Amino acid sequence: MALRYAEYAKRGDYHQELDPNWAYYPVYVPKMEFIRKFLYERPPSAKILDLGCGEGVLVREMRGKGYDMTGADPNYESDFVIRSSIADVNLESGSYDAIICSDVLEHLNVDEQEEAIRKMHGLLKPRGALLITVPNLAHFSSRLCFLLTGRPLRTSTIERHKGERPIREFIDVLEKYFYISKRQGLFPTFPLSLLLTYLFPGKVLPLHRLLNALFAYPNWCFLNLFICERREKSPPTRQVCEYVRFS
Repeated sequence: MALRYAEYAKRGDYHQELDPNWAYYPVYVPKMEFIRKFLYERPPSAKILDLGCGEGVLVREMRGKGYDMTGADPNYESDFVIRSSIADVNLESGSYDAIICSDVLEHLNVDEQEEAIRKMHGLLKPRGALLITVPNLAHFSSRLCFLLTGRPLRTSTIERHKGERPIREFIDVLEKYFYISKRQGLFPTFPLSLLLTYLFPGKVLPLHRLLNALFAYPNWCFLNLFICERREKSPPTRQVCEYVRFS
């Protein structure tokens, strides 16, 4: 039996019952495709944790395919989802082959984000993989807005995304604990496409796929996705980062 708290008690299972009129819909769909590809590249025997998993959409789906996957979320609880924040999650250190943390860090205070990344580092096995996604305060239209008005164009309200910041700042913290092997941008926020997304989110998914295939330079994008490997001791003398396009 699933138990819902706070956001999910009010909004229901909105990740399971996608509304095409949801403003985030054309970003969410390709993001989930990228995450599923990452999961299917792992063997079913891999032990996987989804931190901040919401209603456990991926947990339920992957367990149905035979994967050993559990989730944790402070606002939801079910047979395979623990009700816990990242900071409070009580799981065995060094026991997971892969961790997903999708659209979570921006909800934490800036001074809490590094501790969350350190926690994920500790939960992973040596050479374990982390897939993490975060919004980019310095996306294309935000830069234009800042240039013209002195204010960035936030990806959500400051109350909701209290830890949102330019993507370079996330990278600086992430690289203390992980090697970044792949970095993917989604939704370069060119002004016209941003307006169309705001007005017609359910109709612009093909446009998003085209922009993601041709112009998704991560520093311009609304969302950044990272695939990382757990750093063990000293960092390498040269950081190698593969920029990929996803369509």
